[in-house]
Amino acid sequence: MITIVDYKAGNLTSVKRALDHLGITSQISADPDIVRKAEKVIFPGVGAAGAAMDVLKEWNLDSALKAAFKNGTPILGICLGCQIILTHSEEDDTHCLDLVPGACVRFHLNDPTLKVPHMGWNAVTVTQPHPILSHLRPDDEFYFVHSFYPQLADMAKVYATSEYGSTFPVAIGTNNLFAVQFHAEKSGPLGLRLLENFARWKP
Repeated sequence: MITIVDYKAGNLTSVKRALDHLGITSQISADPDIVRKAEKVIFPGVGAAGAAMDVLKEWNLDSALKAAFKNGTPILGICLGCQIILTHSEEDDTHCLDLVPGACVRFHLNDPTLKVPHMGWNAVTVTQPHPILSHLRPDDEFYFVHSFYPQLADMAKVYATSEYGSTFPVAIGTNNLFAVQFHAEKSGPLGLRLLENFARWKP
């Protein structure tokens, strides 16, 4: 059973629908005890870092996620869930969960033809192997919608990158935690396979 964390940050139904399509049992929950004791956790999200952290703290989901991480529970972050696992976000000057040392920073682009938010399909390049990305080939594309991206203190924790004005990390991980900046649940067969790989993953 995979627990999808509900913290009023959107796209939960899309993730649940994708898992249902794959025949993977899941539940959506805002209960910190359920998240803390989950077999596996998906931490998705869209929206602003400050509002998201406010809800996580109010509902004690921040401590539940930290406990799940400490306990070795496999966790997959998606989009906003990839950003607020870091130490800090430039968005709303937000102190985040600090599961992975690093910051979430805004795109500052010199090319006037490139708009923020970065929206649409973009190629992803695997920079080091990981079981969750084992199916990817060079130039496979995923769907993005974001104005901020992860910037890690330790580049050894970066598993894939993409290009938008410059190279930026799009898949990061450490131990039992893995996270992607793109929307796996909206990325067609490649995204579904990524979710399937996570369901099978045993860190």
